[in-house]
Amino acid sequence: MSIMIYVPRDSAALALDADAVAQAIRAEAARRNIDVKLVRNGSRGMLWLEPLVEVQTAKGRLAYGPVSPEDVVALFDANFQNGGKHALGLGLTEELTYLKRQERLTFARVGITDPLSLDDYLAHDGYQGLRNALTMQAADIVQLVTESGLRGRGGAAFPTGIKWKTVLNAAAAQKYIVCNADEGDSGTFADRMLMEGDPYVLIEGMTIAALAVGATQGYIYVRSEYPHSISVLNEAIAVARAAGYLGSNILNLGKSFELEVRKAAGAYVCGEETALLESLEGKRGIVRAKPPLPAIAGLFGKPTVINNVISLASVPIILAKGAAFYKDYGMGRSRGTLPFQLAGNIKQGGLIEMAFGITLRELLYDFGGGSASGRPIKAVQVGGPLGTYLPESQWDTPLDYEAYTALWAVLGHGGIVVHDDSADLARLARYAMKFCAIESCGKCTPCRIGATRGVEVMDKIIAGQDTPAQIELLRDLCDTMLNGSMCAMGGMTPYPVLSALNHFPKDFGLVNK
Repeated sequence: MSIMIYVPRDSAALALDADAVAQAIRAEAARRNIDVKLVRNGSRGMLWLEPLVEVQTAKGRLAYGPVSPEDVVALFDANFQNGGKHALGLGLTEELTYLKRQERLTFARVGITDPLSLDDYLAHDGYQGLRNALTMQAADIVQLVTESGLRGRGGAAFPTGIKWKTVLNAAAAQKYIVCNADEGDSGTFADRMLMEGDPYVLIEGMTIAALAVGATQGYIYVRSEYPHSISVLNEAIAVARAAGYLGSNILNLGKSFELEVRKAAGAYVCGEETALLESLEGKRGIVRAKPPLPAIAGLFGKPTVINNVISLASVPIILAKGAAFYKDYGMGRSRGTLPFQLAGNIKQGGLIEMAFGITLRELLYDFGGGSASGRPIKAVQVGGPLGTYLPESQWDTPLDYEAYTALWAVLGHGGIVVHDDSADLARLARYAMKFCAIESCGKCTPCRIGATRGVEVMDKIIAGQDTPAQIELLRDLCDTMLNGSMCAMGGMTPYPVLSALNHFPKDFGLVNK
């Protein structure tokens, strides 16, 4: 009987020589006449341990990592294929504290299954949600998603069910489902991990969305820097179509839904839903004025559901296990789970899926193990490059949409970037202005001109030129951008700038250093 050995095919693992590790395992097994079946799984999300090699044993899967190609011979010498002890041995994967404490719903299969094996997906509860949806009326599907409390897992956190209901009630011969997979926020990788590690759950979620609103065509708009995601999705779509889960007659029940992958334009602003639609239509990614909302007049002017990857991938479990099951996780109006992504100056960076309500301090220390440098953590940016810098006094606030709004902060896509006490927050704030100046679509004046002037003002502050007057000017400029920009690109640029200024005044020369 073949020995099952798992080596991730996730981009993070590939960047750390996972392909070479897999090749070395095959070669060494062949040299020793050991019958090995090598499975290329997704990543478990413990990125400091990649490539993480797992071996199936009678007791469960045993983990070894991080493994380099040079370690393979010694691993075989230690009989690792049968659970032998080695310095890289970590024990049972499921018992690792980082994983064991998590509440994985959306990422339940990621790192466990072969991402492209439909049999694997079905064996791990895949397509149960779609089968249930096929027996329901469209309005009942929408109602179930509404009752679950699922909200958009992007910036605005808009209730998914309300968006779907608007599209359902819109009269049109053609409707669309669009997945925003243009994951461009700093420190975020959840979308990529899911697309590469469990593509069928996204396909299933989009298919359920189509049944719910009467759409027959869907598009996944994938970040251009994610070639592996694009490849995996295209292959999974072909397999799903061949098996009857997509196409003109889904599971022979007369429902139709087609799905295509589109490579994004490489612009940060195309993560904004209306700029995305412009790009998807083959035009320059420029923000549209609203109204009309995309739910009324979206792609090609037709009613369109736009959700991001995690939102759509959370739908199958709601249809499979019910709204109450999903709603049981979380707090307040923030229901379910969010895959938090730890990055930056952190010892144990990776993905942590937990229910809303966990605190930043718990993520930083119980999971992340503190800073990678060993120095005290000074500031944590949550919610992407335009997210707020949170000082230690705010790290015990529950990670909840409303609680963070009260802090003038955002959860966004769950990206968390850590900075130790060597960071200069004035220079980081300047970066936010510079980023906006580069990435602005240019349509509205507050964003286009405001960010450019913002960089100039920041340079004067950093140089110590008439600091009080320049800071007053900076605050006035932020007020204009916050209230006058058409979209969150310019409207959120003040968040990192003002939070840095308010919480770290020493870095701006306002008090003696």
